[in-house]
Amino acid sequence: MADYQQMDMPEFPKNGKKIILTVVIGLVVLILMFKSVQKIDGGEGGVLYRANGGIDVENTYSEGYTLIAPWNDLIIYNVRQQEVLEDMAVLSSNGLEITLEVSAWYQPRFKELGKLHQEKGQDYLNQVIKPAIRSASRSVIGRYTPEEIYSTKRDAIQSEINEETKKILDKQFIQLNEILVRDITLPVTIKTAIEGKLKQEQESLEYEFKLQKAKKEAEKVKIEAEGKAEANRILNASLTTNILREKGIEATLELAKSGNSKVVVIGGSDGMPLILGNQ
Repeated sequence: MADYQQMDMPEFPKNGKKIILTVVIGLVVLILMFKSVQKIDGGEGGVLYRANGGIDVENTYSEGYTLIAPWNDLIIYNVRQQEVLEDMAVLSSNGLEITLEVSAWYQPRFKELGKLHQEKGQDYLNQVIKPAIRSASRSVIGRYTPEEIYSTKRDAIQSEINEETKKILDKQFIQLNEILVRDITLPVTIKTAIEGKLKQEQESLEYEFKLQKAKKEAEKVKIEAEGKAEANRILNASLTTNILREKGIEATLELAKSGNSKVVVIGGSDGMPLILGNQ
């Protein structure tokens, strides 16, 4: 028992504390380096938040690896073109409710990503873009009647919604590339009434076309008849008795030259030759 109590404990290395401190410092450095190196993938942009200075609104970090101070944060944004589809109920100029389906192609402005994050935040789609689309769509549809919306003004409506939405988003650091009107749905009764009206208008146009065509044909026949009548009048006016007698004599002489037996008598009632043949 006495021998056991006299056993010496292993001595702690003189540089043990130094080794432990070095390992701890190394681990801390590795952790800080790991946190400091940030990767930004393709199609993304980074916004820097400084712990002692807030959002950096002047610079946007591009794709690749970026070294930042470990006490700062890098917020990543998708800067590719994206799409949002909105279904909404809007009112026409006469108060009729219409269902509109609109698609928008958009992306944040890369150089203004810091301002977008500072003023709108990462939920800018719901906070800014969707309200802008709804507001512009209601404003534009409210200018048109159901007949115009259904039949003739769809392209104009799409263009106007695009222009008005763009005006709103241009001030919000967001780039609107295109607005597409996917579908416009009217109540069934209104749609049926419009289709019936359009059919009647089409039939009326077809009937009017047929009338115009018949009128033109009649005018053509009339003009041709008048032309022939005028030609005959001029011809009759130019055919004097002497001319007719001369033409008759010429024709008679030609007939007399033929081999058929015939009798030519000169001096008919009108002074024209008479031809008596065996036929």
